[in-house]
Amino acid sequence: MSVKTVLIAAATTLALALPAVAGDIQVQDAYARAATKMSKTGAAFMVLMNEGDQDDRLVAANSDVAKRVELHTHKDNGQGVMSMMKVEEGFPVPAHGHHALARGGDHVMLMGLTRPLEQGDIVQITLTFEKAGEVTIDVPVDLERQPQGGMQMQQHGQMKMNN
Repeated sequence: MSVKTVLIAAATTLALALPAVAGDIQVQDAYARAATKMSKTGAAFMVLMNEGDQDDRLVAANSDVAKRVELHTHKDNGQGVMSMMKVEEGFPVPAHGHHALARGGDHVMLMGLTRPLEQGDIVQITLTFEKAGEVTIDVPVDLERQPQGGMQMQQHGQMKMNN
């Protein structure tokens, strides 16, 4: 590997490590994934930090990597099986607080992928907040990151809590 290639890779990694900012909102630790190369859906996860004195709310997202982008969450059906659903009202980001979008919980759903999400790719996602406005972020595709919080994938897109 040439020195130039190493420097470009290092600069790209550093740039992606820096938080994206919109008003008082910072977006940290963003990554995207799809279950397989042939998947027609994917998801993006991140931490939304609000450094301001007023609550804010993520109300929409879009990306050219998907025909539709929606805000989704998982809900327990009362028997330990999780179902995914669209969240019309968006996700609150409290003043001086944060809201984590994580596997098995709230996330940005990429539907009708226009291309495969491959390890190491970068996808652009524009997030729209009620007060902070829009911020476009470069999100690395990380197919190797393991879920946190004890969630295990089950058949047909359902999830079951590990006890």
